[in-house]
Amino acid sequence: MTHPIPRIARLAAAAAIGLGLTACAPMMPNPSAGWQALFDGSTLNGWKRTGDGNWRVEGGAIVADAKTGPVNAFLVTPQSYKDFEIRAEFWSSPDANSGIFVRCADPANPTDQNCYEANIFDLRPEPKYGTGAIVNVAAVDPMPKAGGKWNTYVVTARGSELTLVLNGVQTVKVSDSKLANGPVALQYAAGTIKFRKVEIRPL
Repeated sequence: MTHPIPRIARLAAAAAIGLGLTACAPMMPNPSAGWQALFDGSTLNGWKRTGDGNWRVEGGAIVADAKTGPVNAFLVTPQSYKDFEIRAEFWSSPDANSGIFVRCADPANPTDQNCYEANIFDLRPEPKYGTGAIVNVAAVDPMPKAGGKWNTYVVTARGSELTLVLNGVQTVKVSDSKLANGPVALQYAAGTIKFRKVEIRPL
């Protein structure tokens, strides 16, 4: 005579099978693992100001759209970084002149000579070093346009290898060992620039 399996036993068996399958399934990576926010979404805490820009926070974004003098403006991290990946969402007006500067050797006076500049400058007179390029280090061809929309920049520095990815498309990859480490800086020079979700991940 066959005895039916009690319901509680069937449930226990099913649970055991489910746990076994879960144990055998590959672990999915956590996409947020290791990322550190450089912008808290509401203040400029954690940034040092240099230059003459009217940096402020509006609508959850860092904004600058004017200068009070002739000097380009920067927000600079107090920390230095060596090997890392930084990603930022930005909105730029068509006439904006901005950029993400990394490994800055002189954080009190960032330039495209003492930092690597991931450029945001659709109207740059020499377009090969405009948006999507590392100024004076890695040219871009053709130059993408970023003005008038939200974009995502990913800048990776690993040893001497530097890579820029704009909106999912790699624009440059180059080897350059001039600068080994230093702070990150956001630039304002002209037009309107907005940054949000600025994050960094040490490598």
